[in-house]
Amino acid sequence: IFTFVFLKCLLTDGYYAFILQECIYSYPDLSDLVFLESYSFNKTVQLQFNSTVGKFVAFTEKDMQHAKAWNEDPNIMQLMKVNMELCKHYIQLADEIVLNKVVKPKVKLSLVKWDQDNHSTILMCSAYDFYPEQIKVSWLRDGKPMTSDMTSTLEMADGDWYYQIHTHLEYTPKSGETISCMVEHASLIKPLIYDWDPSLPEPERNKIAIGAAGLVLGIIITTAGLFYYKKKSALMGMRAIPIDHSVLM
Repeated sequence: IFTFVFLKCLLTDGYYAFILQECIYSYPDLSDLVFLESYSFNKTVQLQFNSTVGKFVAFTEKDMQHAKAWNEDPNIMQLMKVNMELCKHYIQLADEIVLNKVVKPKVKLSLVKWDQDNHSTILMCSAYDFYPEQIKVSWLRDGKPMTSDMTSTLEMADGDWYYQIHTHLEYTPKSGETISCMVEHASLIKPLIYDWDPSLPEPERNKIAIGAAGLVLGIIITTAGLFYYKKKSALMGMRAIPIDHSVLM
């Protein structure tokens, strides 16, 4: 059940009155919509128009005359019909903005843990910044759903109308297999499938990157040292030759 609300307030000398318009419905086509327009004074509802009965109803004895007069006034009754149509119009606008809004998820597949000794691997499939909230993230082995391995899922709201989800998979890798993360969402024409590349786990990639950087640095230092050694050796090999000034005289 959805309720669409409009509120108008009037304040004077410490007293206040307000008009509350409500559209209550549960079906997308608004076929069961009920329009209510309530008139209240200092938190007490005195008169209310109900589209189900098509007239105003008084909640206090002193307002029964007002309800009778308004029900007999064609201009006021026509105004209630107009207000009801406006309410429907605003609901349709809101549905287009909120209920029909879809945003595709951004997906990332990453390695959480790799235990070479126990041959155990934990992967995480994360989907970010999607709307609406309903989403399905599952794991596939060679294109078929995985049911025997341990999985866990964490869903949370970002606080800005968007959502994120993180699903973990703990499994024992097998040679030649393909592990995939499949994401299904209202924003997608078909499911997104991301294959995990187990050729080189992330820790090993980091080790190789660090090793490569160290190797390059070592080559630079060695080359500089060799150049310095050769230059110093050449200078040490040069001897000063004494000059006999008496011969020149």
